Amino acid sequence: MKLKLDIDPDIVAMMAAEVAAGERAVTAAMREAGTGLKTAWRLQITGAGLGPRLANSIRSQNFPRSGESLDAAALVWSKAPVIVGAHDTGPLIRSKNGFWLAIPLPAAGKSLRGGRITPGEWERRRGLRLRFVYRRTGPSLLVAEGRLNTKGQAVVSRSKTGRGKVTAPIFLLVPQVKLPKRLDLARDAARAHEAVPGLIVANWVEAKMR
Repeated sequence: MKLKLDIDPDIVAMMAAEVAAGERAVTAAMREAGTGLKTAWRLQITGAGLGPRLANSIRSQNFPRSGESLDAAALVWSKAPVIVGAHDTGPLIRSKNGFWLAIPLPAAGKSLRGGRITPGEWERRRGLRLRFVYRRTGPSLLVAEGRLNTKGQAVVSRSKTGRGKVTAPIFLLVPQVKLPKRLDLARDAARAHEAVPGLIVANWVEAKMR
């Protein structure tokens, strides 16, 4: 027995149109999901008081970079993964050398490189020596003998009489510190993942109606 199959050109065209609609729908859905997740993570970071600079470290990229595909995907990541990851997990931080973590107090001021100043940098910049003060209850201290300027920072005292000279606490010394968990990135990622099927269907219907 010999069978002959003729495919209606209209059916071929319909199948091609359906595949094209699917490619557009999946690509658009992944683009929306990626952009939505990036926005959600940025809002979380600014809402946690971590500032717009860290929020803007969240980036997204769509694949393929051009064209449409049923295998389209979106990648969302941070250009500052260590900092963002720390606020997302709330890790326990210990000193690398097993001694103390020096937490700068307001009298310490800021580092020239931005962020927290270290005891070594503080001594080099201020021209003062830090002195260790052990406390049986509460964190121990690094203090300096000087005066407080108008910004409340410890500086060298030029007074010959000792007027205005104080013993200023510059650093708190602690063996470890638990960083509070301020972000929940997995929550928004799960929501974005769950929304993908609905986005595909919505975009597929829209694509077929064009």
